Amino acid sequence: MRLAVQKTDPAAQLPTRSTDGSAGYDLRTTIREPVTLAPGERACLPTGIAIGLPGKEYVGLVFARSGLAVKHGLALSNGVGVIDSDYTGEIKVGLVNLSQTAYQVQPGERIAQLLILPVLLPELELTDSLAETARGAGGFGSTGSL
Repeated sequence: MRLAVQKTDPAAQLPTRSTDGSAGYDLRTTIREPVTLAPGERACLPTGIAIGLPGKEYVGLVFARSGLAVKHGLALSNGVGVIDSDYTGEIKVGLVNLSQTAYQVQPGERIAQLLILPVLLPELELTDSLAETARGAGGFGSTGSL
């Protein structure tokens, strides 16, 4: 399979995998100057790239980088970014600083990771009931804390 990648900014760096075992491609920002995120602050940062997924059976998912999240409290402001198969615009990454200290994002810094995954597109079937399970409609916390 091939993934079409277009630069929307000449300064953009193509997504790269850090190791042979990396599932995701690192996305770098194309900001020209550092951007400081104060505690609780959000910013939408450009990557300078767009992708063309090979078909409607695929989705691009943008996830936080674990090092930025664990060490510095930077997370994606929307949890996980979803790139639909028919979206061909620039990928932008919404970051939020969940820590108690400011963080300065540097030009060219790896800010997120992109995974390409298959999508199941089942036909929806309206029903009056669902199959019985042991859990049933038990929701948040219904399975215990340990």
